[in-house]
Amino acid sequence: MMGQLVHLVGLTSALPSPGQSSDPADDLVKIRVADLNVYYRSFRALADLSVEILERRITAFIGPSGCGKSTLLRTLNRMNDLVPGSRVEGRVNLDGGDIYGPSVDVVDVRRRVGMVFQRPNPFPKSIFDNVAYGPRLYGVRGRELEDLVEGSLRRAALWDEVKGKLHRSALALSGGQQQRLCIARALAVEPEVILMDEPCSALDPIATLKIEDLMRQLAQEYTIVIVTHNMQQAARVSDYTAFLMMDEERTGRLIEYGTTQQIFTTPRDRRTEDYITGRFG
Repeated sequence: MMGQLVHLVGLTSALPSPGQSSDPADDLVKIRVADLNVYYRSFRALADLSVEILERRITAFIGPSGCGKSTLLRTLNRMNDLVPGSRVEGRVNLDGGDIYGPSVDVVDVRRRVGMVFQRPNPFPKSIFDNVAYGPRLYGVRGRELEDLVEGSLRRAALWDEVKGKLHRSALALSGGQQQRLCIARALAVEPEVILMDEPCSALDPIATLKIEDLMRQLAQEYTIVIVTHNMQQAARVSDYTAFLMMDEERTGRLIEYGTTQQIFTTPRDRRTEDYITGRFG
């Protein structure tokens, strides 16, 4: 059993984490979730969840299917507001301000906390227009817009591959390129946090490694939160890991949260160890 744990955590040392402090106390909290309960009508999907997401780090949410990982992710930028019958109790603070407060601008929350979905979802437009879509809504035009598109594509490690065909359809790109385009589209509105819901599950291994490498680069500037079913991926790319699972009422609960190295080498809860070593899930 311990051999499996050591094998997984060995993956975290294969590529360096993006500037992780040796002392977690030195890190700044970007998002603080406190006593969170999420309901879909009468069903409680998440119960009494509290977690701190640290600035310019990669935090991974792991756990069995249906345990509320994606629900938790969507509460961080109020995407759950779009689900009929959803209701949130508790606090989600972004830089100290409650994003569920009565006077909060939800559009601004979603600009500050961007989302990249499981499957690439480029608009049926040109590569340029995909990245320019958000900035245009905010009134960016002309040379400033062109520079912003180029900068976003560069940060998404896609510029060199598409700079000669910006006005071709984004749908002609490969799956991995489309996902990086979606990341560039999210970056173009200058977010502070990037949420990624299983961003590599629809990609081949080579494209997956490119996205993982990109995540590590982006974590030098952005706070990144990912949901993944891939234990090796969580071990490779994340600085911190949160393990969720369902209770007997099928409600998601946070079981353990800590540095990725601690979670994958010396988990404090037996259920965490059982999950990451494949005994269940």
